[in-house]
Amino acid sequence: MNQLKSREPGSVTLPGTLSDSLRAELVAFRRDLHMHPELGNQEFRTTAALKARLEAAGLAPKVLPAGTGLICDIGTREPGRAMLAIRADLDALPIPDVKTVAYRSTVANRAHACGHDVHTTTVLGAGLVLAELDRRGLLPNAVRLIFQPAEEVLPGGAADAVEAGVLDGVGRIIAVHCDPRVDAGKIGLRVGPITSACDRLEITLDGPGGHTARPHLTTDLVTAAARVATDVPAVLARRVDARSGLSVTWGRIEAGHAPNVIPQHAELSGTVRCLDLPAWRDAPDLVHAAIDEVATLHRAKSTVTYVRGVPPVVNDPVVTELLRDAMTVRRGPQSIEDTEQSLGGEDFSWYLEHVPGAMARLGVRTPGDTRVRDLHAGDFDVDERCIEAGVELFTAAALLGATPQR
Repeated sequence: MNQLKSREPGSVTLPGTLSDSLRAELVAFRRDLHMHPELGNQEFRTTAALKARLEAAGLAPKVLPAGTGLICDIGTREPGRAMLAIRADLDALPIPDVKTVAYRSTVANRAHACGHDVHTTTVLGAGLVLAELDRRGLLPNAVRLIFQPAEEVLPGGAADAVEAGVLDGVGRIIAVHCDPRVDAGKIGLRVGPITSACDRLEITLDGPGGHTARPHLTTDLVTAAARVATDVPAVLARRVDARSGLSVTWGRIEAGHAPNVIPQHAELSGTVRCLDLPAWRDAPDLVHAAIDEVATLHRAKSTVTYVRGVPPVVNDPVVTELLRDAMTVRRGPQSIEDTEQSLGGEDFSWYLEHVPGAMARLGVRTPGDTRVRDLHAGDFDVDERCIEAGVELFTAAALLGATPQR
């Protein structure tokens, strides 16, 4: 396999590209998933479809203990070498699909609006191609496919997958995430943090209510809630290094039922996001303290539920370089863009607590398309040529990235 060590585009014909028939099959597979989205830990149909297709290719996938998600090893593990793992996530979002396409979601208020159907299809396609290469004696080391449930469910299905042993024998792990800002056929790469930490915050405020004619005899919880919403982020901005990017953003504030009644109860919920891993570890105590201070100032009793989510995804430089090499060999350096750190969260980070790895941004925008198709929006869709690019990236990385045993 020495001929696989070249990193220059065109200097070697690397096996592992798609046939016309497999390309068409994968597009159809993705559309079927898109029409039948399933929420986190409910991906039974998706799991069954993957299992059946992998078994039809002569592979032996294993369903994870909870009944959704699976892993599948391909090839023979060489002595002294750990496996490269390729990860996909399976779940959809609880939002309606508002597109007018033949493959629109058939399930009310469920949509693959984050591209997990694409992630799943690219990893399946890579597995089918690698299985064929293994039969031809062209796979230098075993590869593990990880199809993980519940990425959208904090703290993420990746933590359960790790506990189930999906990283046993794995030395490196790679993945992609759809990016509607990057053209199909390209990827975005970044060394170091590429996503942010994301936690969930629920706050209740309580105090004696009363008539709006006599606010001095009450705890004015509407005002208290408004001050918590505005002042807590301001307090934190002066207690955390600005370079950490700690951000508290509210998604819901609720209080009261009548215009002339000061309520006895108010609620706020939102997210805490952070670019920096050390600051994320300190965030719960800092956020609790800021909320208590502001609530106490307005004579409100606060109860805080801080739900730990996911740490940032921090791309390993060596594994990021492997993805760069793989895409360069496949499509040349012009197919790679530098990408910025996102404030979005991704539970791929839990794998990186155990093994080095990297996530690439997979371009899904049709070149020249000026429409904005943002993630987590009901009209999200992709240029399906991204599937072939993802498969080519993964198969090249598997061929170039045989890993020493940990």
